[in-house]
Amino acid sequence: MPDIHIQREHALGLPAARKLAFKWAEQAEEKFDMACTYEEGRTDDLVHFSRSGVSGTLAVTKDRFVLDAKLGFLLGAFKDRIEEEIVKNLDALLRQKPAAKPAARKKT
Repeated sequence: MPDIHIQREHALGLPAARKLAFKWAEQAEEKFDMACTYEEGRTDDLVHFSRSGVSGTLAVTKDRFVLDAKLGFLLGAFKDRIEEEIVKNLDALLRQKPAAKPAARKKT
C-alpha cells in the first residue's frame, strides 16, 4: 500500500493532462531532485519518479490524475508535509488556465 495516495479529477482531456503531467515532472526534477521517466500510452500515461527515500507513479488519464508514492523510513516522518507539498503543487497546476489559441486570421 502506498504511503501517499492522491487522486484529482479533471476535465482536461488526455492531451492537456499530458502537458500538465510533463510540467509536474519537470518541477519534481528541478525542485525535489527527482528522477522522472514518462511512459506515454494510447489512453493513459504513467510518470515514474524516484530519489533516495521515495518512489512512485503519477497515472494520467483523460479525466484524472492518481499519484501513489512510497516513502522510505526516514522520509516517513515527514509524510504529512510531503503530501501537503505534492497536493499544493498539483492543485496549482490544475488551476492554471491553458494558453488560449491565437485567433485565426481571415484571408482577404
